[in-house]
Amino acid sequence: MTQTTQRTPSAIDALANRYVEQLVKLDPELATDLGIPGAEEEYADHSPAGVAARRALLATTLAALDQEEPTDEVDRVTADVLRERLGLSLEIIDSGVTPLNNIESVPQSSRGILDLMPTDTHEQWGHIAGRLSHLPGALSGYRESLEASRAAGKVAAARQVTEVASQCGAYAEAGGYFDQLLTQAPSDNPQLTSRLAEGAAAAKAAYADLASYLTEDLIKDAPSKDAVGREYYSLMSREFLGAEVDLEETYAWGVAELDRIIAEQEAVAEEIEPGASVERAREILNADPARELHGTDALKAWMQDKSDTALRELAGSHFEIVPPMDRLECMIAPTQEGGIYYTAPSSDFSRPGRMWWSVPEGEDVFRTWAETSTVYHEGAPGHHLQIATALLAGGLNRFRTELVWVSGHGEGWALYAERLMEELGYLADPGDRLGMLDGQRLRAARVVFDIGVHLELEVPPRWGEGTWDADKGWDFLTRNVFESEGRVRFEFLRYLGWPGQAPSYKIGQRLWEQIREEVRTREGQAFNEREFHTRALRLGSMGLDSLRRALLGG
Repeated sequence: MTQTTQRTPSAIDALANRYVEQLVKLDPELATDLGIPGAEEEYADHSPAGVAARRALLATTLAALDQEEPTDEVDRVTADVLRERLGLSLEIIDSGVTPLNNIESVPQSSRGILDLMPTDTHEQWGHIAGRLSHLPGALSGYRESLEASRAAGKVAAARQVTEVASQCGAYAEAGGYFDQLLTQAPSDNPQLTSRLAEGAAAAKAAYADLASYLTEDLIKDAPSKDAVGREYYSLMSREFLGAEVDLEETYAWGVAELDRIIAEQEAVAEEIEPGASVERAREILNADPARELHGTDALKAWMQDKSDTALRELAGSHFEIVPPMDRLECMIAPTQEGGIYYTAPSSDFSRPGRMWWSVPEGEDVFRTWAETSTVYHEGAPGHHLQIATALLAGGLNRFRTELVWVSGHGEGWALYAERLMEELGYLADPGDRLGMLDGQRLRAARVVFDIGVHLELEVPPRWGEGTWDADKGWDFLTRNVFESEGRVRFEFLRYLGWPGQAPSYKIGQRLWEQIREEVRTREGQAFNEREFHTRALRLGSMGLDSLRRALLGG
């Protein structure tokens, strides 16, 4: 694989790049997220006027695109992705819904952007002080948008209103986020200290006011029903998949896929101990000292060995893996939040791709059987090969390299990668395979829960009776998600308030597998899996319908 450097940027590239430049001017938080300097102290206008400005940018960009003709295949794909992503964004704005949920709405993002701001110098802390002073305006504009949605009869469910109010109250309380932020600031500059204190006080007051508004005012018009209904759910499903699917067919597939995975787990449990239940098999694996790692040094070494082996053995057979993408660093994260995640390499690969394990405080024993497939998901052939292949290919405009991330494409690929490693024999050990199936079971359960609850479909006989609601969904999750009660509750609220997002992982995997088989059928004996993977990943992130068209035409 060689980096593409000869292609001359086209008029469509210029249009796409101009869209990025104009969007970050309207959205300073996005600029911070992308590492673009110049508006570090600002917030986007979250009022109806700000939403209208973003809508106007979408409409004018699409109108300009209609006047351009693609010059090559790269242009044709760019135009397809632009039309799909920007056109859908217009539809979402025109739905009149102002998102309010426990994970991905303005109350969380306005606070969360502060976590991405550097804190190495007094100047950088000054930027934080400036942004804190503007946070009340951001929340005030957002409240205007909530009122506009209320006037249109579109208010988030009461469960989400109450949960977000609780989050806002926690941010604002004594000893909460903003007070903790001040303890991290330098104390040798009185003027800076004063600005930070004033900004933090203003931010706390703004969040307290928003919490009061939510619990004393907006809650009066918040529906008790959690289901968002077919029309809005269809929009959100397309947002996270970049594809339009038959929701009833997909729900039925999710039910069948969950049953299939459980049956597969039961067969694996039988391998681990004849007659063992799945729960018993997990107990046996957890008690096996050969499957334990002690200490973070051992954990890091194990991750690195798994990753190095995958990169070495997959190169040339099922993937094109060449320097510098053949390097993946495994790290212990500086945070203690739990979970494993991937960070992309720099564009020149001077900073390599890295897989991080955030180890909770006090946790010192790690069980490999539960996490082997996660290493493949986050690293190779998962997110690392996905992102590094697109980076090394080069030749794409800023819109495609910086702005586009479609959950169904990205997370669907990572689940596809897990199953591929099973197909290739890397999960032949029954314990590792059971760990992979636990993750796949969770993702299939999300499909059933999310579509079932929001469209109020019939509960499968195995899981109850009648139509889905939140209470039935909670019972269903506790029988299929093997996490702490607090973690299950967070997932429960996430699915109810962020419709369409969680199922995009498993549905995305399904669509990746379908596209591969369609290409295989078309190419017949000429089909080469390595070439398919390379060709698909070099396109970068996009909606899965766009991916299908890019690979198959139409």
